[in-house]
Amino acid sequence: MRYIEWIVMFAVAGLGIALANFVGFEVGFLESLPGILILLGISLVAVVISKIVPLKLPIVAYCSILGLLVACPVSPVREGVIEAVNKINFTAPLTMVGAFAGISISDQIKSFLKQGWKMIIVGVLVMTGTFLGSALIAQLVLSLTNAI
Repeated sequence: MRYIEWIVMFAVAGLGIALANFVGFEVGFLESLPGILILLGISLVAVVISKIVPLKLPIVAYCSILGLLVACPVSPVREGVIEAVNKINFTAPLTMVGAFAGISISDQIKSFLKQGWKMIIVGVLVMTGTFLGSALIAQLVLSLTNAI
């Protein structure tokens, strides 16, 4: 994918995040704009790094590393980044991630269905197990940290 396509995709994602944040959590567009620009900037830098660095990690890994670096205690921009990004509710970007995931697999549904009904059962079991495992781990960690 070319960089222009990435930028257009990030612009669409940014608008979607702003809309989800506004509709779902009543945070104004201008109020959430700095946080969205920071998140999209980190994502764009991660895309560029993934093309330059010979170590072939997924773009998500580079995004995570960059996010950790700009928000770590020794970062000079830490306070501004955390303050701006805190105005974006965590589930607002997930709306766009879910939409992109659905679009990306939509052309592969036929090949998935050709594998038979057993694959559908395996998929449902894997998703259920992943959800339950994540819920159990979250419950354990939140209980141990006295957050709940």
